[in-house]
Amino acid sequence: MNAGVGTVMDEILRIEDLRVRYHERDRTVAAVDGVNLSLSRGRTTAIVGESGCGKTTLALSVLDLLPHPGRIESGRIIYRGRDLRTAPADELRAIRGRSISMIFQDPVSGLNPVMMIGAQVGEIVQNHLGASKKDARAMTLEALARQGLAQPERVAKSFPFQLSGGMCQRVMIAIATILRPDVIIADEPTSSLDVTMQAAVLHELRLLQEDLGAAVLLITHDLGVVAQVADDMAVMYAGRIVEQGAAADVFARPQHPYTAALLAARPRLDEPGRRLRVIPGAPPDLATLSGKCAFLERCTKAVIACRAQAWPALRALETGHNAACYNPVYYVE
Repeated sequence: MNAGVGTVMDEILRIEDLRVRYHERDRTVAAVDGVNLSLSRGRTTAIVGESGCGKTTLALSVLDLLPHPGRIESGRIIYRGRDLRTAPADELRAIRGRSISMIFQDPVSGLNPVMMIGAQVGEIVQNHLGASKKDARAMTLEALARQGLAQPERVAKSFPFQLSGGMCQRVMIAIATILRPDVIIADEPTSSLDVTMQAAVLHELRLLQEDLGAAVLLITHDLGVVAQVADDMAVMYAGRIVEQGAAADVFARPQHPYTAALLAARPRLDEPGRRLRVIPGAPPDLATLSGKCAFLERCTKAVIACRAQAWPALRALETGHNAACYNPVYYVE
């Protein structure tokens, strides 16, 4: 099994054959279906794909934050040799927020609307370190200032609704990084921001990664963001990873037809008159998957094997570059 592209020595977190289901009254949704992924120290791994492909469910599974009726059916989540799925609740609480932290998709709704910012940032310090209110406040002001927030004392005394979306996002990053975690999970951290603030937040994430030596898992559908910050890249479709490798390699030589179609759909500044390309059809219903490649009905490269055999497993087509396809875009002997 190839769980990722990082080296074993640098590996911090490993996800093995993870399967997550949402059991509703009359159907079961296979949100994550046999995902393997490895996160390495000092590297950013981006997961991309259309909405509903399982990106956020995968991220929430790591910290056991799945909403009802989601449930991990099988698989392992190994953090520094320890399977988090079998860890006691108190051990998982100690890891969550301190060793593994998460920046949620919507910075405004991710903050408590009736608590001042200072109390929300300081709470994590007091809970995990047992620090006094005075020490927690000092660490809070330092963390807010480190995120480029002017007048951190004023920000600390503000409620979330008194801050802009960009400021709230920086507060979320301060909360996620104040205890210098090993792993930072960022779920669409720039989706609600304008271009200027997006660039600033991405720059902050890169600086934090370099400063902390942390592994960053970046969940996004924005390929421009991936091109800017990602070292490694995994492409998800219908709950599975269909391609993974170094980000530069995936951009230069996409192997899976879905990846190639995603890249072709990007707007291009060097072709201003070109009409935007689209991927025909729609993503499949995850409750009615047939067992064959879920991209089959939208694929322009399907062959007999695609229609006759089960969804292929990831296999190495180039060194460190894997794809789950019977007829890849660039076939290498």
